[in-house]
Amino acid sequence: MRNIEQLLAEYGESHQNPTNKAIHWICVPLIFFSVVGLIASIPSGLVQAVLGDSPYANWATVALIVALAYYVTLSIPLAVGMMLFGAFCLYMTQVVIAQGWTLWVVSLAIFVLAWIGQFYGHKVEGKKPSFFKDLQFLLIGPAWLMHFIFKRIGLPY
Repeated sequence: MRNIEQLLAEYGESHQNPTNKAIHWICVPLIFFSVVGLIASIPSGLVQAVLGDSPYANWATVALIVALAYYVTLSIPLAVGMMLFGAFCLYMTQVVIAQGWTLWVVSLAIFVLAWIGQFYGHKVEGKKPSFFKDLQFLLIGPAWLMHFIFKRIGLPY
């Protein structure tokens, strides 16, 4: 397995253009949230039977735990950052529901619009998205943004 520095560098190769980078700062978190929302929309009777009757006892929580395990293998500090962001996304699913909106509809709309933005950014960049080469880059994208936050505030990752 490649280490986190190699993965971030490889991901960064197709994210040099300032416009593409700016689009990624908006679209990657939105896609991450939308995927959490779509997965949270899957009926979760089995998960609730195991985890209890909580609005967070859903398949998105299970998926985030699996993703967190992957992030831990790469970098514990980045995993903590991603855990916090994942928890925020779970919380925001409940905000969407509390507003009376249908979570899967909102999530699907965000997903489609954010991917349109991503593909536009890569058109500007002139390079294909990294996940076309390796699917694990779908999880590296959010960590790539998180590593910039860590650098900015002086935290090692």
